[in-house]
This record gives sequence, structure tokens and C-alpha cells, in this order.
Amino acid sequence: MILNSLFAFLIGSLIGSFLNVCIYRIPRGRSIIRPSSRCPSCNNAIRLYDNIPIMSFLILRGRCRDCGERIPFRYPAVEMMNALLYVTVIWRFGIGWHVPFLFFFCSAMIVITFIDLDYQIIPDTITLPGIPVGLIAGSFLLPDPFVRTGSLGFTNAFIGLISGGGLFYAIAVLSRGGMGGGDIKMMAMVGTFMGWKSILLTTFAGSLLGSIVGIFLMVFRGRGRKTKIPFGPFLAFGALITLFFGQEILNVYLRR
Repeated sequence: MILNSLFAFLIGSLIGSFLNVCIYRIPRGRSIIRPSSRCPSCNNAIRLYDNIPIMSFLILRGRCRDCGERIPFRYPAVEMMNALLYVTVIWRFGIGWHVPFLFFFCSAMIVITFIDLDYQIIPDTITLPGIPVGLIAGSFLLPDPFVRTGSLGFTNAFIGLISGGGLFYAIAVLSRGGMGGGDIKMMAMVGTFMGWKSILLTTFAGSLLGSIVGIFLMVFRGRGRKTKIPFGPFLAFGALITLFFGQEILNVYLRR
């Protein structure tokens, strides 16, 4: 398990570096393949030995080797978060064919979070491919986060797709645009990966965190009630909480 976790951490940090490329380029409509990574300040190509996840940031002391401009702390943070999520997947669900799909899901939540924070959009390039991937993987490979030894199955994944997309479509209609189309597709994807029960817990956890952050911003930052706050990051947080702790949360609720 320790060796598997170390390998998952390494893979997670490497893919986390690629996620930074996705977060920067996808909203700008740029290719995530070419050109190679460059400093956004001086546009010089980043050398291979300066592109080692987490370590290069520490070695360079958070500055570009060529122009000396500060490297945003977000870059190593994304790499570290992705690496830790991959390790958590291994510890929670073990080794199997389900692992690459859960890795994809965790990484998708990270990309959605940061793009929505920056641009208030959830890109279709993440959610639309994620829906069929989740439906196929959920039908045959993915575990049910609410039953430790159970599998999700097609019926649960399909109902999750309909309930996730349907619930948030209804919210969008009733709120007259208060909920965006990106949130609808995102929750449809979440449903395919974790089933219909996940929609309820994800929505509750995301709404709770969103309320706490909203109150904090109003009290300490002087934001008004009509200030727009992207909901995608809170839903992503709720989805990850559901993935890793759904069974435990359900058990606590049932014991009440």
C-alpha cells in the first residue's frame, strides 16, 4: 500500500502539472498540447528541469529562472492537491480498473474549480466527455461510495445522470438564470460517477460550504447579497466529500 501510494502521489503530481496547463489554456481557447509550457510573463519556454512538479517551485524559490517574475503559488498547490487526491483514492478504494476513472474524476473537479473561480464558467470540454465516461465506467467498474463492497451499476449511474442534470435544470428554471448550464452538466457527470444518492449529498455539502463562504464574504469583505459567487467549486468540494466519505456520512445520519 505504501509503494502504491508513493506511485499514486508521483503520478498525481505529474498530472497536476498538466492540470495547470488545462486551467490556463482551456478558457482561453488554446491547445493544451502545443506549444510547450512557457512563462506567462517573459514567454520563454520552461526548461524540463524547471518543470518538475512541486520541487521546481521550491528550488526556484517561486520565481521564473529567466525574468525573475513570481510564479503563482497556485501551480504547486494544484499539483499537491491532485497528488493527495490520488493517494486518497488508493487508500479508500484500493487497486483495480476503477482507479484511472476515479483519478480522472478527481482531476476534473480540480480543473472545474479553478476555471470557475477565474471565469465563472464550467467548460463543456470537461463535463460533456465526462458524462459518457462516467456512465460506462459506472456501469461496469466504479464502486458505490455509499456501500464499501458494492458496485455502482448501470441503473444507479443512469438515474444519477438524470437526477443530477434534472435537479439542477429545475433549479436553473426556477431561479431564472441563477444556475448556469455548466452546473447542470457537471452534476449530470457527478451522478454517472457516483449514482443518484451522491446528488443529494453533493448538493447539501456544496450548499453548506457556499453559505458559509457567502456569509464570511458579507461580514468580513463587505460583499453584498447580490454578489455573484461561482457555485462550481462548492459542488466540486461536495462531490469529493461524497466520494471519499459518503458511506460514513450516511451511517452517521442513519444512527440518529
